[in-house]
Amino acid sequence: MFDESVVFVTTQGAQIRYDEGRVVVWDVDGDDGELATFPVEQLDTINVFGGVNFSTPFVAEANEHGIVLNYFTQHGNYRGSFVPERNTIAEVRRAQYALGDGGELEIAREMIAAKVRNARTLLARKGVHGTDRLAELGEQATSADSKADLRGVEGEAAERYFDRLDETLVDGWTFESRSKRPPEDHINSLLSLTYVMVKNEVLAALRQYNLDPFLGVLHADRHGRPSLALDLQEEFRPLFCDAFATRLVNQGTIGHDQFTADNHLADDAFQTYLSKFDDYMNETFTHPYFEYELSRRKAVRQQAILLRKAITGELDSYHALEVSR
Repeated sequence: MFDESVVFVTTQGAQIRYDEGRVVVWDVDGDDGELATFPVEQLDTINVFGGVNFSTPFVAEANEHGIVLNYFTQHGNYRGSFVPERNTIAEVRRAQYALGDGGELEIAREMIAAKVRNARTLLARKGVHGTDRLAELGEQATSADSKADLRGVEGEAAERYFDRLDETLVDGWTFESRSKRPPEDHINSLLSLTYVMVKNEVLAALRQYNLDPFLGVLHADRHGRPSLALDLQEEFRPLFCDAFATRLVNQGTIGHDQFTADNHLADDAFQTYLSKFDDYMNETFTHPYFEYELSRRKAVRQQAILLRKAITGELDSYHALEVSR
C-alpha cells in the first residue's frame, strides 16, 4: 500500500531493496518476485510488519534520502525505527530545550483543551448529548495553573468521555472501559492499534521538522518514551483515532469473527485495517483554522509546523487542531 510518501509492507518474507533510483519490494520466500516498486524521491516513511527485512544497500540509500524505517510486529505493535542522519536545525533544538515550564504549560493547555473539545464534537456527531461537563473541563484546561492541574482535568475528561463512548457503537459492540497492555476486548484492541498508528504519524512529523520527540511539554520524561509525540497526539485521539475505530465497526468493515483468541486482528483483517487506515489518513477535510482542504496526514504534519513555530517564537501561541462541529 502506498500513498505519495508512506509505504506499508506486510508480506511475510519480503525484502526491500534499492535498484537504480527505485525502492523495490521483493518476495524472497515465495514465487512472486517483484511485489511493488516506488520512486525513492517520493518516500519519507516505510512501515514494515513482522518478517520483512531491508537489504544493506537499501538502508544506506534510505539514510541518504532521509527515509524513516519503522518496525512493527506482525500484529502492529511498534518495535523501533531507523532514523536517518539529517541536518538538524540547531536553533530549533536550542529553542525546544530552552522552553521553560511556563512555555510548556501554555502549549500543553492548548493541546488538552482541543482534545476535550474534539471529544465532545465526536460524541455530538454520533448523537450523544448531555456533555456539558466536558465543555466545562475544556474551559478549565485553558486556565490550568500547573501541569498537575492540567493532568487532573484531562483525566476527568477522559473518564467522562469513555463513559459515553459505548453510545457511539452499533448493536453487537460494547465499550465498557479503556483497557491496555493487553486490550481486553475487540474494540479496545482497535483503539490501541489506531493510537499506535497515529503516534507513528506524529513521530514522523516531529522528526521531519527537527523537533525532539522525546522531550515533552506535558507527558513526563521516561527512557524510550516519545513524550512530545504523545503530547501532540492528544488532540488527534478523538477525531482521528476513535472516529476511525468506531467507523470500522459501525460500517461492518471489521467484525468480531476477524479477531484471534488474544484479541489481535487476523492476518486478512489486518491487511484490511491497514488499507482503510491509509485511505482514512488521506481523506480531506476543511481545516477549522486555516479554512482550506487538506488530508489528515498533512494535518498532522501541519500541526508539527505550528508547534515548531510556537516553540521558536515565530507564533505568539500554539494553535491546536480543534473542531467544533
